Amino acid sequence: MSAYLLSFGGLLLLGGRMADLLGRRRLFMWGTGLFLLASLGCGLATSPQVLIVARVLQGVAAAVMSPSALSILMTTFTEGAERNKALGIWSGMCGVGATSALLIGGPLADSLGWPWIFYINVPVAAAVMLLAPVLLRESRTDERTHPRRYDPAGAFTITAGLMLLVYALVEAPAIGWLGAQTLGVFAAAVVLIALFVWIEARSAAPLVPLAIFRSRTLMGGNLLMLVLGMTAWGVGTTVSLYAQKVLGYSAMQFGLGTAVLTVMAVVGSTFGQGFVTRVGSRRAAMVAMLLLGIASLFLSRIRVEGSYFGDIFFGLFIFGTGLGACAVAVSIVALMGVTRAESGLASGLNTAAFQLGGAFGAAVVATVAVSFTAGGTVTALNHGYRASFVACAVFAAAGLLVAGLLLRRASMVRAA
Repeated sequence: MSAYLLSFGGLLLLGGRMADLLGRRRLFMWGTGLFLLASLGCGLATSPQVLIVARVLQGVAAAVMSPSALSILMTTFTEGAERNKALGIWSGMCGVGATSALLIGGPLADSLGWPWIFYINVPVAAAVMLLAPVLLRESRTDERTHPRRYDPAGAFTITAGLMLLVYALVEAPAIGWLGAQTLGVFAAAVVLIALFVWIEARSAAPLVPLAIFRSRTLMGGNLLMLVLGMTAWGVGTTVSLYAQKVLGYSAMQFGLGTAVLTVMAVVGSTFGQGFVTRVGSRRAAMVAMLLLGIASLFLSRIRVEGSYFGDIFFGLFIFGTGLGACAVAVSIVALMGVTRAESGLASGLNTAAFQLGGAFGAAVVATVAVSFTAGGTVTALNHGYRASFVACAVFAAAGLLVAGLLLRRASMVRAA
């Protein structure tokens, strides 16, 4: 999992910029093809080393696919109500994909074995590759106004910096946040990212034009996406541990239990896009963050002798609604006003914010759980998981504050 996160999170900005320069549909198909081959390699892996290499390739493929796909959507639909609807469907499908993985993965692993959680990607990726040339239009940055020039120094420094940052976050719970290795890796990541900013300010063809960060909506939206990733991964990690280690659920039972999260994420994203169009992105994001915080606090009441409907169901019901609504509201505001030429880059930033937030959120809740667990009893574990859910509520409260302050002057997206 760490190998996948490293390559995925580290290459998202480069993948998004390549899509702008080389062609969004072309990069999407290349990424899908590589994802197919990497998934096959994961399933056929004969050793941990081979599996890790294949997972790295999966991350590379995802870093190309994800921003390419989102930028295709941005260039296909005009900004406003039309794009809001499209982003609502996008967010709903992302929610279905993320949560149905839990729903499908458990039964597959229990019945057919772990390789099938990778094999199932092969026919899906093949179908996407066949349909893409028929359903998607090619688009790229106009070379007459934006000559195709590359920034290898910028690409190297930001990729290495993000990879080190993700690595430090992934490893910190196990080796300690104040350990020499953690602090050293964090410091190296900060140096590389600072060097990247210095390079971009002086480059004739920057990988990331720094002027893009002057947009209040882009900065506020991506900061909210970071917080959303922290909350979503934090709750997902904790509820999985509670269900399996305290309630004793099997992987299949837990997977089936997450169906409510999948359904409500779709419902939340469907209503979320209309809500943004009517009342504006700031209010929609604040309401969605409030729902995430309420759900986290509800889940913090979990009991040792708990049950699915008494301790999990209603929390996931509320959380799924907030997750879907928040994802679409935050995506709309983060991508608002982005030019067609920078749509791939903006999509990469948006996805990178969620992935970095997810890595940080999972690391924090794991640390909190360990800190509040005294002993190896079920009661002790339950106490730690309750503290982790409270931490997720704090994340959501921070998101509510960000939405209220940074998006105050953001343009409201209303129906024509």
